[in-house]
Formats: sequence, structure tokens, C-alpha cells
Amino acid sequence: MTQQATLTPPDLPIPLRDLRFNREQSGHPHWWHGNDPVPTAFFNALSCTFPAGEKFFMDAVRAFRRDVSPHLQMQIKGFVAQEAVHSREHAAFNKLAADSGYEIERLEARTKRVLDIARNRGKHHQLAATCALEHFTAMLAHELLANDSRDMDAAPADINRLWSWHAIEEIEHKAVTYDTYLAVTADWSGLRRYFLRTRAMILATLILYGTIAANMRDLYHQDDLRGVRVWGRTIKYLFGKNGILRRIGPAWRSYFKPGFHPWQHDERALLAQSQQRLGLGAA
Repeated sequence: MTQQATLTPPDLPIPLRDLRFNREQSGHPHWWHGNDPVPTAFFNALSCTFPAGEKFFMDAVRAFRRDVSPHLQMQIKGFVAQEAVHSREHAAFNKLAADSGYEIERLEARTKRVLDIARNRGKHHQLAATCALEHFTAMLAHELLANDSRDMDAAPADINRLWSWHAIEEIEHKAVTYDTYLAVTADWSGLRRYFLRTRAMILATLILYGTIAANMRDLYHQDDLRGVRVWGRTIKYLFGKNGILRRIGPAWRSYFKPGFHPWQHDERALLAQSQQRLGLGAA
């Protein structure tokens, strides 16, 4: 295996959009996603991983910002700026869930504990983990946007807009960590580079799914929902015929192909369409 050159479009902007969501909303529904506890629990559980997760991503990439080209340094700057706003806005979203009656702090603390362990690994391992998790967010982002927000149809308008905005920016910067990884492992053998990134994806998948499942369990228990019925509905929602985690399966498997790059799947048309729909613009 040889090093895969970046396929990132050289003129792709990674703009800072300092947007704020859900600040004026009062009476946030407890089961905000169509009065259904299952999708509500999934997106709440996922959002609880973002504040600490985004901070980890920013730190992992910034550790190498002096070791890459000036162009990639500018992309890292854009990446960090976007992720900082994501972290802030999901902290605000998580507060809505707390205000609606959920105990959220323990869920956010769970992610922090996991990431504190990851921070004890070497810088390259942290970067590889970030590459894997950024691919996850890009996969989920694609599904949220490519289906005309079908996954968020039952959500209040401002929450739909929050997740769509986040999805757009995850796709815009989906290759920054991966390009950084390619650059700082340029003197490694292809096999060594491949082994680290794929091993990181396997571990990241297990840890992320385990964390989301534990978060959903806590949310269900707080609603006094237990047993086979609620988990059967959960499995159907996530992994059934149209389940969002089932739909990302092909994109997840693509990460294991030698020579993989995030922009082998060109999503500029999807970005333009989604930006127009939300009235965001590219910059």
C-alpha cells in the first residue's frame, strides 16, 4: 500500500457560522421527536457525546497544526472554529433536555470519562480515533441531509435546523482530520498507517455504540421504560429496514478499503442543496 493523496477539493470553504439555536424556546417537549421516546432518546444520547467529543477532536488535530502545510493549517483553523460552535450549541440543546426533566450531566460525564482514557494514548492514536469518529459524524450527517431531513421531520423547526446545520458543517470539514493523518504519517509504511486507522475505527465503533446505548438506557430508565418492548423498538428504529445506523453500513465499510479517502464520495452537490434549503450559504 502507498500513501493516498488527498482528494479534498482545494477550493472547498470551511466557514465559521456563529449561529445560535433554541435560545428563545420555552416549554421544550420532553419527547421532542414526534412525542416518541425512542428517536428522542437516540438524538439526546448522541448530543450528550458532542460537547466533550468536539473538544477532544479539536485538541487531537491542533496537536499537529505546526506539522502540516499552510493550506492544511487554514483548514484546521476552520475545522476548530466550526467544532467549537458545535460544542456550544449542543451544550445548549442538552440544557433543553435537562430543562424538560432529564438528568443529563451523568450522560455527558460518561463521554468525558471515556475520552479521558483516550487522552492517555499517543498523539497519533488520538488523531486516528478522531479520524474514525469524524467519519461517523459525516456518515450520519449525510443521512440527515440526503433524506430531506426525513429523520428530523417530527422535530420542532429550530431543532431540525440545528441538526441540519451541524450536518452541513460535518460534511464540509469531513476530511480535515484524515488529511492531517495522511500528512503526519507520510513517512510510515502503508501497512502501519492502514492498521492504526482501521483498528481505531473498530474501537471507536464499539465505544461509541456502547456509550450511546448506555445513554439511551439511562434516559429510558428516567422515563420508567424498561424491558424487551422498548429495546425491540430501539433496534427496529436504528437497524431496521430504514434505520439510520443500518443506512450508514456501506459508508462504514468503505473506511476499511485501502486507499480510502472521505472525498471519494463527493458531496458538494448535497452541500449546495442543503445550504440553499436552510438559507446558510457556503461562506
